[in-house]
Amino acid sequence: MNSSHRLMPFLAAFAGVGLLSLMDAFMKGAALAAGAYTATLLRALIGAAMIAPFWLVPMLRKGASRWPERAVMKLHLERGIISAFMALSFFYALTKMPLAEAIAISFISPLIALYFARALLGEEIQPQAIYASIIGFIGAIVIIAGQFGRAEMSNDLILGLVSLIFSALLYAYNFIVIRRQSQVAGPVEVATFHSGVGGLVLLLFAPLLWSTPDLSAVGSISIASAFTVTGAMAIAWAYARAEAQALVPIEYSGFLWASVLGWLFFREQVTLTTLAGTALIIAGCWIATRKAAEPVVGQAPS
Repeated sequence: MNSSHRLMPFLAAFAGVGLLSLMDAFMKGAALAAGAYTATLLRALIGAAMIAPFWLVPMLRKGASRWPERAVMKLHLERGIISAFMALSFFYALTKMPLAEAIAISFISPLIALYFARALLGEEIQPQAIYASIIGFIGAIVIIAGQFGRAEMSNDLILGLVSLIFSALLYAYNFIVIRRQSQVAGPVEVATFHSGVGGLVLLLFAPLLWSTPDLSAVGSISIASAFTVTGAMAIAWAYARAEAQALVPIEYSGFLWASVLGWLFFREQVTLTTLAGTALIIAGCWIATRKAAEPVVGQAPS
């Protein structure tokens, strides 16, 4: 595999993070308007409706059932359940905190995921991956210190932080499930079950938490759903072709997206500490990309 092909998983992961950051921006607005639960449920159901035909139609044209095998279906269910609560807690946190700061705090997930990858996938943690994650994590800490050092610790902020930490722990484990899932199923199938299972899980709570949204909120959620599907497919494709420990530092580029989108959508300002932290995050991503120049052990076939 030549160097350009080795770089493709990193480019796909970077694009996927950007699409999911756009989704976060639209979802924050929708969650503020319709409530975090309603926005999260509709995003999952609309996303499933968008992607399912691309999986079902080719399957039916072949005239044979290609329903996932039991082991594969177990992974789909596992990730769908995890993602449902991960997304709900994250979007709830977005209603309590600025977008960019929420994304920055979520960067503890890739750091935790490195050690999940070692414990659950048996991946050897390379020094480059450790250094990249630590540098990126320090960058996130610089940003958080600069922002929250100027803010009063209100009840809403505390609720947002608790929700984010819970979501981040689920997200770290989610990286490992993505790695396993993407090695046994295609991106379209992964995206279909990711949204479908998550939506069905959340639907169980509708009698208690549902509130009817207005048309503008539904429009924002529909756009967010499209970004969710395309971003999830890009990330699934990337994780099928490179190790989790090599790709997870790319998640730190989400702050670059969030800084721009937070200003465009919500007029959130970017401070000097934010710029300093972002520079460290970029350095972490660069170190991770340099690792891509080496052969990836145990990668899935192209």
